[in-house]
Amino acid sequence: MTDQLIPTRRAFPADDPIFALNAEALARQTAGESILNATVGALLDESGQLVVLESVMELWRELTALEVAPYAPIAGDPAFLKALVQRHWPLLDAAGAACATPGGSGALALSLRNFLEPGQTLLTTAPFWGPYATLASENGMHLATAPWPKVGEPLDTATWAATLGKLMQAQGRILLWLNDPCHNPTGRSLSAADRASLADLLRDLSTRGPVTLLLDFAYLDYTREPEAVAAALKDYAALGAEGRVLVGASMSLSKAMTLYGARGGALAFPWCGDPGLQAALTQSCRGTWSNCARAPQALMLRFARDGKAQARLAAEHRHWSEVLAARASALDAALAAEGLETLHWQGGFFVMAPAADPDAACQRLKAEGVFTVPLPEGLRVGLCGLRVAEAPRFARALRKVAAP
Repeated sequence: MTDQLIPTRRAFPADDPIFALNAEALARQTAGESILNATVGALLDESGQLVVLESVMELWRELTALEVAPYAPIAGDPAFLKALVQRHWPLLDAAGAACATPGGSGALALSLRNFLEPGQTLLTTAPFWGPYATLASENGMHLATAPWPKVGEPLDTATWAATLGKLMQAQGRILLWLNDPCHNPTGRSLSAADRASLADLLRDLSTRGPVTLLLDFAYLDYTREPEAVAAALKDYAALGAEGRVLVGASMSLSKAMTLYGARGGALAFPWCGDPGLQAALTQSCRGTWSNCARAPQALMLRFARDGKAQARLAAEHRHWSEVLAARASALDAALAAEGLETLHWQGGFFVMAPAADPDAACQRLKAEGVFTVPLPEGLRVGLCGLRVAEAPRFARALRKVAAP
């Protein structure tokens, strides 16, 4: 161990757990084994190849040297920020306080630096995307959870109210990361009634101290229910426009544009134009990564000016949403045939299968050549990489080793 490392930086795994599982699956596949790899977090086609949206690549190839090489403004190109916000809320005429970030993870990290003090606690749902905990830890903060609704059940408002109240009492402020709609890892979204209940809780809490709701919009372009996604965005816009709760969004080009490696995204608070908030975000950018890549911002601006390109992108999103829906349906049918609980996917790249002991189930599944990601609440299954023909094999393996 390098002596120069401080003691608190010496006990980490060699790789991110999800990437390590994927690497193990690929190594066994390369060695000739028949592997079902459901750990992948990127969209693959039915032949197992990475999906790259052609409408995006057409415009990417047209970028000029001056759209790629110069520094972008520290907080990002204002026109880019406005265009990205308008992808979600077309009627807004400004981005509000906003900054460009290296993907959605950058937006999440910046929210921690600006809305909580070191040692305080972030709130999110259980289950959640594992790196949420890493982001909190790396910023010297803790993470608490409140339960995501189970299939067919409403939001547990009593537990949410108690958790929110306890945090407000302890630290005088709330930062809530909410991955809705198209939640990772369950693949389900809050209902209109759930959103209304949560909004009421946050409004009431805002009388006791500052409340920030940050919406994580990683997956909402891929859904079998586009009307429900639009309704959710409308509800969150109404809450933001009231001004009692600070509502913002973490927006990423990674999944939406299949530009995982470009690291383009933004943190925006569209209903808040406070110069002090904008200055704080800009300062955080300067002290963290300084400037984000210009190319993804230039690409977004090309889309904003090209209605035909937007239509092609929307068509590709519809196509791959249908592919994901077909995979979800095939998986539910296979699970039902094995007498297991179905998963009711609504959107995003993942579903979560129940398991009595997820870590043990994950290890036993690996012995069957099936790779998943264990979470405290179950097994994350990547529909984005699980092909229709693989659903029966997955269901058989799950019944064998992980039935609750």
